[in-house]
Amino acid sequence: MNSNRFKKSLPFLIFFVVFSAITLTVFYQLLSVDKRLKVYSPSDVNPRLVDASVKHIQNNHTIADFSLINQNGDTITNTTYNGKIYIADFFFTRCKTICIAMAYNMSELQSYYKNDVDIMFLSHSVTPVMDSVSVLKAYAEAKGIIDGKWHVTTGAKKHIYELTRKSYFAVLDEGNGDENDFIHTEQFVLVDKERRIRGYYDGTDKEDMQKIIADIVVLKEEYKRK
Repeated sequence: MNSNRFKKSLPFLIFFVVFSAITLTVFYQLLSVDKRLKVYSPSDVNPRLVDASVKHIQNNHTIADFSLINQNGDTITNTTYNGKIYIADFFFTRCKTICIAMAYNMSELQSYYKNDVDIMFLSHSVTPVMDSVSVLKAYAEAKGIIDGKWHVTTGAKKHIYELTRKSYFAVLDEGNGDENDFIHTEQFVLVDKERRIRGYYDGTDKEDMQKIIADIVVLKEEYKRK
């Protein structure tokens, strides 16, 4: 009798086991859905940070081509960062406020990624007339900046300010880069290998530095899956 009952219930048991296995597999897949960082476009940031000329861009925004001069007098362009993830910021060497913490935190990140060839850093001077190559060189030496890893740059003011407003969306769109214009921001901007913005961080905040590190882990995993 028990044997007959078992035989009758066997198909149900098999179905239950198979159904449970499928359910667990689907549940696991849902839990392990690929985590991806947001790709920022003009519509994703404060409208006051976005220049009118790029507000129409809904997706696929990328950092514009650029040409700057680094601490060694070398020309640095967007091609310098081809195939690299980089963190950008905006500073000036005479700054005695937020730039001190920003420089320290960027230096800590440089140390953390010292041997990671995928990660680079790019600092733009917002007072390029005062921050000549010789001034940047002294600054780089004082901060322990590694040549080829972290470029601190000067260049044409209008070019830098246009990058800040139209590419990185790092400051309010309230100037034109003339001699009376001045920008100051604590923003660190994470840029991926396709020159897309993947994150914004407070460069003076230690917790945000940990968030950058965590986000870069996610971003690098994203590239591994490609």
